[in-house]
Amino acid sequence: MTDSLNSLLSYGAEAFENLIAWLVAVIGQLGYPGITGLMFLESSFFPFPSEVVVPPAGYLAWKGEMNLFAVIFAGILGSVLGGLFNYWISVKWGRPFFEKYGKYFFVTPESLDKAEVFFAKHGHISTFTGRLIPVIRQYISLPAGLARMPLKQFCFYTALGSGIWVVILALVGYFFGSNQELIHEQIKKITIFLLIFCVCTVIFYIWRQRRKNKDLP
Repeated sequence: MTDSLNSLLSYGAEAFENLIAWLVAVIGQLGYPGITGLMFLESSFFPFPSEVVVPPAGYLAWKGEMNLFAVIFAGILGSVLGGLFNYWISVKWGRPFFEKYGKYFFVTPESLDKAEVFFAKHGHISTFTGRLIPVIRQYISLPAGLARMPLKQFCFYTALGSGIWVVILALVGYFFGSNQELIHEQIKKITIFLLIFCVCTVIFYIWRQRRKNKDLP
């Protein structure tokens, strides 16, 4: 049983290394449009992790085959475009779908109105912190589109949250690109730190909003 498990883990590690090697080759061939395209997929509803896209590009930047700032820009651009794609889908079909079938999901027109009001007031903090949290980052654009969050505000906070994440991944790849285990370890630590940062940011935001409301006549 132990031998089978070790064999499976070894196979998984080898497959992951092969995937990274393939991505490095693909990004090397496609260049910055390849980064943008892959990050578009990651930022939309396709389950494609950014952790296997940007670090290899950062590694190529360390080798002198790409420019680090251009890698970061391409990654942020792809993230924003993918977010806009989800936003557009949600605006186009989200509300009509829930207005028609929402009763089967316990979603009422009143709850949709409340969501719209919520994102009008707090969409910026929700979008910003959402882009820093695993899994949520791919889907935070959907409720934003459903609530018709102002587009300029949506793009700004999507770019801000995505930018932080892309910069982190690019630098991790730049400094640890030749060691996949170390990259994995560093990303895990950074993810925990970002989760703590998001919790603290939301708590501070709530405190500030309550204080502001208290000061109102």
